[in-house]
Amino acid sequence: MKRHSWLVLIVLAVWSLWAAMPAAAQQYKPEFKSSLVVGPAGPWGEAAIKFADLLKERTQGRINVKNYFAGQLFAGKQTNEFTLLAQGVADFALGSTINWSPQVKELNLFAMPFMYPSYKALDAVENGEPGQKLFKLIEAKGVIPLAWGENGFRQVTNSKRPIKGPGDLDGLKIRVVGSPIFIDTFTALGANPINMNWGDAQTAFQQGTVDGQENPVVSVITPFKLWTTQKHITLWYYAIDPVILAVSKITWDSLTPADREIVRKTAEEVMAWQKKGARAGLEGSNEAIDNLKKNGMEVVTLSAKDLEAFRAKTRPVYDKWVAEVGPDMVKAAEKIIAATK
Repeated sequence: MKRHSWLVLIVLAVWSLWAAMPAAAQQYKPEFKSSLVVGPAGPWGEAAIKFADLLKERTQGRINVKNYFAGQLFAGKQTNEFTLLAQGVADFALGSTINWSPQVKELNLFAMPFMYPSYKALDAVENGEPGQKLFKLIEAKGVIPLAWGENGFRQVTNSKRPIKGPGDLDGLKIRVVGSPIFIDTFTALGANPINMNWGDAQTAFQQGTVDGQENPVVSVITPFKLWTTQKHITLWYYAIDPVILAVSKITWDSLTPADREIVRKTAEEVMAWQKKGARAGLEGSNEAIDNLKKNGMEVVTLSAKDLEAFRAKTRPVYDKWVAEVGPDMVKAAEKIIAATK
């Protein structure tokens, strides 16, 4: 037998032995970095801690995840997170679809104004063809999505007046996330959208230089006690903010098949738990809203007719972003939503 043939056999034998080695014998790097835009408090941050703890336990310490909270890995520019994950700078991330939408424009499907009437509709879209297609698009860019989670429906608060109709937003300075679709939406409603990071926004609220903001109740409005600067809240459910627990493909490829299975199953378990936390006091209960009232916030709940006025005002934004997200993707989601009403 020729020498090169022996070499091939030796290489194949070594590879087979490596593949057959017990997972405990695999040597991984001592730390896997996980990126988050939020801190450790609330359902989002708590899920990251739970995921890291369970992975360490279930792999007997082979996968040791360290959470880098509050944007430590992306130095304050949250829309860079997806790129860092694809590059392997971050091994894992629990990221918002809003922050990842610059790299995966189809994720703007969840920011289409007034598209999602309920959690049931959202879950059906995520579990259906659109959600499956989004996961494939993300994977094609070097990131392996593991499970859906949630930040929540985004509500609007301000310090000036109740918002009951589109005209009530005229001239209000509203802090928004740095995504074009959000700027388009608030501009269409007559507001003055201000893009700034969250730390600066809190200072601006206290100083009165920015009038309001839009964020979910459980994950942001309550833990940050926005009632100290924002007296008025309108429950209008104008956009939803799913989060995704994902792993860099570079990292994923470095894991054994057995450990990949542990990672995936743990992610699905933890994110199901996280979703329940994000909806606590909002689904099947009004506890979270009652808490806002107890802390002095005036809550406006819109009727179907009231919502229609906002929907009509933002329809040009919706139509514009159908082309950006993709007509087929939007139509598939619309069909699912219509069937869940």
